[in-house]
Amino acid sequence: MSGPSDYQPSNPALQWIERRLPIFGLIHSSFVAYPTPRNLNYWWTFGAILSFMLGIQILTGVILAMHYTPHADLAFKSVELIVRDVNYGWLLRNMHAVGASMFFVAVYIHMFRGVYYGSYKEPREVLWILGVIIYLLMMATGFMGYVLPWGQMSFWGATVITNLFSAIPYAGESIVTLLWGGYSVGNPTLNRFFSLHYLLPFLIAGVVVLHVWALHVAGQNNPDGVEPKTEKDTVPFTPHATIKDMFGVACFMLLYAWFIFYMPNYLGDADNYIPANPGVTPPHIVPEWYYLPFYAILRSIPNKLAGVIAMFSAIIILCFLPWLDSAKTKSSKYRPLAKQFFWIFVVVCVLLGYLGAQPPEGIYVIAGRILTFCYFAYFLIVLPLLSRIETPRPVPNSIADAVLAKTGSKSTPMVSTAIVLALAGALFAGSIDSARASEGNDKPPGNKWSFAGPFGTFDRGALQRGLKVYKEVCANCHGLSYIAFRNLAEAGGPGYSVAQATAFASDYKIKDGPNDAGDMFERPGRPADYFPSPFPNEQAARAANGGAAPPDLSLIAKARSYGRGFPWFIVDFFTQYQEQGPDYVAAVLQGFEDKVPEGVAIPEGSYYNKYFPGHAIKMPKPLSDGQVTYDDGSPTTVAQYSKDVTTFLMWTAEPHMEARKRLGFQVFIFLIIFAGLMYFTKKKVWADSH
Repeated sequence: MSGPSDYQPSNPALQWIERRLPIFGLIHSSFVAYPTPRNLNYWWTFGAILSFMLGIQILTGVILAMHYTPHADLAFKSVELIVRDVNYGWLLRNMHAVGASMFFVAVYIHMFRGVYYGSYKEPREVLWILGVIIYLLMMATGFMGYVLPWGQMSFWGATVITNLFSAIPYAGESIVTLLWGGYSVGNPTLNRFFSLHYLLPFLIAGVVVLHVWALHVAGQNNPDGVEPKTEKDTVPFTPHATIKDMFGVACFMLLYAWFIFYMPNYLGDADNYIPANPGVTPPHIVPEWYYLPFYAILRSIPNKLAGVIAMFSAIIILCFLPWLDSAKTKSSKYRPLAKQFFWIFVVVCVLLGYLGAQPPEGIYVIAGRILTFCYFAYFLIVLPLLSRIETPRPVPNSIADAVLAKTGSKSTPMVSTAIVLALAGALFAGSIDSARASEGNDKPPGNKWSFAGPFGTFDRGALQRGLKVYKEVCANCHGLSYIAFRNLAEAGGPGYSVAQATAFASDYKIKDGPNDAGDMFERPGRPADYFPSPFPNEQAARAANGGAAPPDLSLIAKARSYGRGFPWFIVDFFTQYQEQGPDYVAAVLQGFEDKVPEGVAIPEGSYYNKYFPGHAIKMPKPLSDGQVTYDDGSPTTVAQYSKDVTTFLMWTAEPHMEARKRLGFQVFIFLIIFAGLMYFTKKKVWADSH
């Protein structure tokens, strides 16, 4: 990719290969001897970070695909079984799901860096366009991957987004039917998306090869926008850039690990832990955070076709950036006006992301239209105008001169920029958090949970008491279909022995068969059996509960949430507070009131609960003081029952939580040591270069 190489390996076997296939010379010229501008800062490490994340996504995706079942009736369950029953399946799933978000974090920083330093200008136009193509492929891959878990937000997100193509004149309906494989989102849709989601990452990898090739042909841009002129302007790619990239990857891995091991659901949506139900629309259909700015542009325009055109144009316009900005000075470092408008543009993008998670009504729609205009004005008005009227500062004669003259005031403030990006990310998270907010007027109170925090563990006594409450109270209406009796004796669970779990299972009657005569029969439960449902089917459950089917409780602690609001969503990120689900469940169990407040209408057959969305709940008050007897002397109050059964339900939702946090601590220690070693190695390697 960097031209002919005179590299000759010393090993005879490698020499034999090199004469016939000069692969080692290609690697040496491209990744060892390749001349790299010596003034590259840490923003340039995101290219290596993206390569690393692409490899992680492909590797984890291939392994997950070995266990995933792309069928509308089985997809949701197969994902849960991967997490629960596959060795380190929870780690693979977290790495892949969180990796998608981290991939987009890195690509947005990479793109903004390119815009700021003019990396799209001559002679790098093809390099930039290939990058935009990679971004488009990433968006398509990410969307299809989001559909695969087949939860509520997956299903309805697929329905809303694919339906946008119906706005295309003449061919729109045919395109939608082709995408769906029928007349609604269903099993054919899931199969199509699974196939494409598996294929596209390899296509992305192919375009990345072209991207790197174009990079090596045109050469790397640099913060000063000055092309290398002499050997003093460059350093060999290895070890200089390699060690610097490894340090950048190690630091990024710390953020990645923070989410994998301690906050795996922070960037997700609680509704996606509810199996897809075509008959129930979520109150807020919100795409993943990395689509929110474009979703806001789509919704800001009242005409459906115009909105779709604007949304796609917001991405396609990036391809024309090399010709829209014709300024001779590349880097905004030497263009004061361009620098100011760049940061305004960043703020516009962040605010669009915030608006994308808000309901499309009132001031949000007006603000969305204003910011949409600002977004396009940056490309179509500001950049062309600045190219003609702005007087840039003097640019150094060479990279070497820029390095020698480098001062803190002339370089991009890395720390302050990182803080701005962190706050932008927090705003995105806050927008998602507010979109999840409960429709009820009262927010559940926070609780002190033993399993909260980086070193939190389950209280074994609370788990056993919670299991007793479930068995004597909750099991009359609610199933626990993802928990097997054997799980009660596994590490991180209630702490029962295998014999105790076997005895517990034998108390249940399990329907089995058919036998040799073709008849179904009942038998005592075994450790391998799953907790049986109290009803034979959903219709029977609805008939017995006033028309409302009691939800399965296996995932209820993760399938419920509420918006904690500003500034708590920022505090939660740093304190790793992820217990909104347990807070909500415990609050609902204690939120029943006999007296309905004035002005609140409760339908007949429903009950008032101050924490339940809308306040009207079909379930009668399930708990009362003294209802369940505890053998360990714990208080037999509604508050204690609620806390114990919620702790148990948190374990049923995430039985490997203790193992996750334990491994996370070990990974963090390793990454901190590794990052430190890379930093000091980098300092030593670069000592003579500056």
